[in-house]
Amino acid sequence: MLTTILQHKQQEIADRIHQLDTWKAQAADRSDFRSLVTAMHSGDIAILAEVKKASPSKGLICADFDPVAIARAYEQGGAAAISVLTDERFFQGSSPYLSAVRQAVSLPVLRKDFIIHPSQVYEAAAIGADAILLIGEALEAPQAQELYDLASEIGLDVLFEVHHQDQLVKLPTNFGGLLGVNNRDLSTFHVDLQTSVTIAHATGRAVVCESGIGGRDDIESMTRQGIRMFLIGEYLVKQPDRAAALRQLMGQS
Repeated sequence: MLTTILQHKQQEIADRIHQLDTWKAQAADRSDFRSLVTAMHSGDIAILAEVKKASPSKGLICADFDPVAIARAYEQGGAAAISVLTDERFFQGSSPYLSAVRQAVSLPVLRKDFIIHPSQVYEAAAIGADAILLIGEALEAPQAQELYDLASEIGLDVLFEVHHQDQLVKLPTNFGGLLGVNNRDLSTFHVDLQTSVTIAHATGRAVVCESGIGGRDDIESMTRQGIRMFLIGEYLVKQPDRAAALRQLMGQS
């Protein structure tokens, strides 16, 4: 699936590269970046709450999808930051969703997409993102370094995602962002929360636990093992009261 997504992403980049100069100009005008790194390192438990409509593995997740209403509920519930999917083909996301969310909340906003080209970094800043996701499995080490350096130069924070320990060699040498661990194997879609624990202990780094959180019990299990930062999407968007669900996850209700 990842190979298919990346092939489509390369075509998407080619189709949109004519907008690069506009994105560069808009990125240069930004002076209002909110720090994802600072936000996620505050508080006992920090949740990067995801605005997510669909996924390749689950199909449509949220039928009554209103990205602004969802993001506002997350902020009300105590989220540290917001993640917005902008991939259209596979996740039914969009860049306008991110722009609308960024205007509606006061939290840092992460662009969640398959970023493999510098033009996408400029675009992220242009549409209002405060941070971007870089996926180790989708990048070679020189690519990862180039994209990280560009993001840092522009003012964007970076969440760098790995699934296997061997992907850690792709981590930029001067990395000052957040290390995320995707508990979902992108080739099989199998989820194992212990993946985050294993990589956190192996690296000695604080990590963002991504995928697989299904309730307060999972949060408690992870915090007992030293994990305190989480990216949560599917579980939250399915809740009838998302603000209350967030508070419950953090042990506040």
